Amino acid sequence: MRLKRLPPKKLKVLTGLFFGSGSLGIIMGLAEGGGFMMTAFGTALVCIGGVTGWMLLTQEPDPRAKRRKRHRRE
Repeated sequence: MRLKRLPPKKLKVLTGLFFGSGSLGIIMGLAEGGGFMMTAFGTALVCIGGVTGWMLLTQEPDPRAKRRKRHRRE
């Protein structure tokens, strides 16, 4: 299955949001009065953050960007 190419800036933001909210969920779930579900959802969000980070790191460069840069003369 081939995924649509996402801009690197958007992937960086999504990765940061998933890792941040996942770690916050794990911390709140493990604190006093936290529940198992909070920890489970936090772990799931950290896993999704890992997937988006992997997508960011393994993404091929945009072939159109080279064409755009080559044609611009300032």
